[in-house]
Amino acid sequence: MALTVEKISAVTFRVANMTESVRFYRDVLGMELLYGGEGSGFSSLRGNDAQSAILNLEQGEAETSWGRLIFHVTDVDAFWSHLNECGFSPAIPRDASWGERFFHIRDPDGHELSFARTLQ
Repeated sequence: MALTVEKISAVTFRVANMTESVRFYRDVLGMELLYGGEGSGFSSLRGNDAQSAILNLEQGEAETSWGRLIFHVTDVDAFWSHLNECGFSPAIPRDASWGERFFHIRDPDGHELSFARTLQ
């Protein structure tokens, strides 16, 4: 039997301000807080799908040059409008050659996030 990776369990971001980060992911993006919270040194959140990877937030010096975290959402344009209404300035959504509609934004610590949906 060959060894294989079954799934991505979690991604961890270092964050400079746990309160601001928890509020962004929980209140703005609508993720469920599983562990920790605003006054904690470590927090875990997850999207609505129970099979989704967990996003861990670890208090410390933010490291933002590593890559990008991609979230699949039900409606890219509606999510873009929501973030604009919340005072953020995401890039304008566009269609990609690989078959997704997407846009990028940075979280409060500067981590690059992408919000995407497969084109129909």
